[in-house]
Amino acid sequence: MTQFDEWRTRSPYYDESHEALAMSVRRFVEREIAPHIDQWEQDGELPRDLHRKAAEAGVIGLRYPEAYGGHSEGFDIFHTLVLTEELAAVGAGGLSASLMTHGIGLPPVLALGSEELKQRIAPPVLAGEKIIALGITEPGGGSDVAALATSARRDGDHYVVNGSKMFITSGMRADWLTCAVRTGGEGAGGISLLLIEMDAPGVTRTRLDKMGWRCSDTAAIHFSDVRVPAAHLIGPENGGFIGIMRNFNSERLGMAMGCCAYARVALAEAAAWAQERRTFGKQLVGHQSIRIKLADMARQIDATQAWVDLCAWQVKEGRDRPADFAMLKVQATRMLEHVAREAAQILGGASYITGSKVERIYREVRVNAIGGGSEEIMLDLAGRQLFGGTR
Repeated sequence: MTQFDEWRTRSPYYDESHEALAMSVRRFVEREIAPHIDQWEQDGELPRDLHRKAAEAGVIGLRYPEAYGGHSEGFDIFHTLVLTEELAAVGAGGLSASLMTHGIGLPPVLALGSEELKQRIAPPVLAGEKIIALGITEPGGGSDVAALATSARRDGDHYVVNGSKMFITSGMRADWLTCAVRTGGEGAGGISLLLIEMDAPGVTRTRLDKMGWRCSDTAAIHFSDVRVPAAHLIGPENGGFIGIMRNFNSERLGMAMGCCAYARVALAEAAAWAQERRTFGKQLVGHQSIRIKLADMARQIDATQAWVDLCAWQVKEGRDRPADFAMLKVQATRMLEHVAREAAQILGGASYITGSKVERIYREVRVNAIGGGSEEIMLDLAGRQLFGGTR
């Protein structure tokens, strides 16, 4: 047991089964990921066979239906949080973003898709043989999902898709894209979800370079008269917006847990440095100002983790509400920003040189604060739900 995960032993939400999963995933990370993560960061993507290895280790299919190749029996939402924690140990957010991209691409298919579509898509994804991504954001708009413009016009037993998607995680390697398109009029009521095969004629992709999440391939995707079988419609036509919103809640909870996990990594590296480094004749941690920084970092992490666990319990009990996920995401991203900054201050010049986990985490603060719904959008969403008001 280390400081990295010791907090779970004092929580009412975690038991021996969660620790067993943690140890299993930790061994997988140490064996298959940690030795290679720096190279993957340079490469700008993960190797496809990592998905297969992760599936064999039980990582990809955790809490997905057994009927489609997943592992759901005996697992709860807190096992998912443990998985997020252990994948964060290498200090590279792009790892989870890309390796677990099915976590946002596959749920709409399983929740709303036809049985034929589920049987064809889910098993190879959960076996790590295929990669599925989610396409919502567009060049002309991010968090304003109801204003998306990519169109899908019905033509016999196909839809013809035209438009573009932007900042798509795993967009360069994805085999399938769960894509939000406009099949009806303006606003949320005209949006549908389509499963698009990424090797279809008319699909083009452009790789995007980024400040952080560098081992996660990110793409701009363009559709020019792409013909998509009508059987690839996920849920009812013009009924896709609710599926998108349902997806967002779990994504925001997962991102909040990720912020806690990466903040703990940054704290651990800063604490180790403070105990090893000597300044003015004593350990860095011997200075009161440094101890105050470390304690305040721990305070903010623990407070945020408590809220994450509460929201997870509310999901488990069916007592959750969207406003909580929105506010939690803001709390978590602002906490990570503070912890990453303070960790960098403690490391000093060493934090500005590539190679430390703190340096990498510091560069990934912004993607957490913007992706999955920006802080401003999140607080406005919560304000409208809790206190009323119109758009």
